[in-house]
Amino acid sequence: MNFQNAKRIHHSLLAAPEKTALIWLANHMPGRVNSDHLSVLGLASMMGAGLCYWLAGTNIQMLWAVNILIFWNWFGDSLDGTLARVRNRQRPRYGFYVDHVIDAVSAVFLLGGLALSGFMSPAVAIGLLVAFLLLSLESYLATYTLGTFQLSHGLFGPTELRLLLIIGNFALFSHMHARILGQRFLLFDVGGVIGLIGMLGLFAWVAIRNTATLYREERLP
Repeated sequence: MNFQNAKRIHHSLLAAPEKTALIWLANHMPGRVNSDHLSVLGLASMMGAGLCYWLAGTNIQMLWAVNILIFWNWFGDSLDGTLARVRNRQRPRYGFYVDHVIDAVSAVFLLGGLALSGFMSPAVAIGLLVAFLLLSLESYLATYTLGTFQLSHGLFGPTELRLLLIIGNFALFSHMHARILGQRFLLFDVGGVIGLIGMLGLFAWVAIRNTATLYREERLP
């Protein structure tokens, strides 16, 4: 079967130094470790982070475990593809499919854990999951129809979002709530609603832009 890799677009704030670090790590990775091992590590770490969020609802010290697991998720999820490219052991269809199945499962576990933790309202967590899946779906459709795979939007990509989550976890140790216009809200609800609005707005913008591009490219006579 003929298969052509989509052009990867990644211009986030940390994209350049992250790429340098990942290539260095890939070149120093023991030969017995392969991309599949790293993919499994990434999935297991995010599933563990979701579980630890749930447990942190009754023992806030579990947030330390969440932050460590988010780091290991970055390590596995970001390095698996780089390792395959550095070693010239690429499986484009397999890698793309497995990577994004893992992303979807990881999002369910992470946001499910947040919903059960008490740090975030279930409605906000569900909204974020829906927004994430909508953006993911749009990205996969654009990959197929336009031949471009958008890894980041503006200054934000997966790594930047992980860092924001870790910073938020540290903030929870000192205050779980924020006061806005005299009203008291969960800190993660405030951040979650801001993220939800941003993600839905981004989805709408990108969907309209790509629809217009495809319309122009396939204009009927």
